[in-house]
Amino acid sequence: MRLPWGLTPPARREDIMIDRRTFLHTTLATTAALAAGAAADETKPKLKLAVKYDMIRMDGPIEKKFELIKLLGFQGVEMNSPSDINKDEAVKARDKTGIAIHGVIDSVHWKDTLSHPDKKVRAKGLAALEGALEDAKVYGADTVLLVPGVVNKDVTYEQCWQRSSAEVRKALPTAERNNVKIAIEVVWNNFLTTPDQLVEYVDQFKSPYIGAYFDCSNMLKYGVKSGDWIRKLGKRMLKFDFKGFSQTKFQNKENPWVPIGEGSEDWPDVLKALAEVGYNGWATAEVRGGGRKELQDVAERMKRVLQQ
Repeated sequence: MRLPWGLTPPARREDIMIDRRTFLHTTLATTAALAAGAAADETKPKLKLAVKYDMIRMDGPIEKKFELIKLLGFQGVEMNSPSDINKDEAVKARDKTGIAIHGVIDSVHWKDTLSHPDKKVRAKGLAALEGALEDAKVYGADTVLLVPGVVNKDVTYEQCWQRSSAEVRKALPTAERNNVKIAIEVVWNNFLTTPDQLVEYVDQFKSPYIGAYFDCSNMLKYGVKSGDWIRKLGKRMLKFDFKGFSQTKFQNKENPWVPIGEGSEDWPDVLKALAEVGYNGWATAEVRGGGRKELQDVAERMKRVLQQ
């Protein structure tokens, strides 16, 4: 049959069946690919990148510093307390740039330790912790990082536990009033050097205002994989820091701190563990920092590591 110009003959039944099969096959393949992609995404934690405020080594107002780190891909900072930072200026910079002040660091916990033999020193440490909790409220932060004590020639492990626990309990009403959590950090203080010890320390308070601040690099010194720490801590883990630690350099008595991504951390396992415990939060670099060039390198290294 001859058709007018511009018209096409009706499709044959077998052509329609072929096209239908092709459509169904393509649709199913696309759906499967999307499902696989979603499943893959679920195996990775959703992390927000941050730096310690003191890592931003440039002159200028806080707003300019926040603008720089935002440009480099960071979303937040942690501030020290006490410090000479103008808190009102910091809050205005936060609101204008969108950079969150997600946490505060108790910056005197190594000096005025909560485990010190002198109760006057412990009282100063407690006052600093309570001040940090108050500052966190001003900044809109939800945690205060705390090294609870130090074991040394003057303080046994048991004394550090008992004294620091007593002081932390005194700070709980301030934490509750300000809705800010105390995050116990693990460092080279000869205290809480295993996951079980940190779990026991946190759990003794039976408070939602006490949790853990885990450093993925600090604890490699003690021989337990970072991923295993995370799995033990579970929901107790409020925040985490990372840098780069070389076990080989440490064993050779060399400076063990290396650039992010060049250390002994098993980052794929860390990411797997974070996903297993449902951690979706802040990932804060704790390295030297610098100006734009240095901070850009930090950002790029963090992104490479966390996208493994």
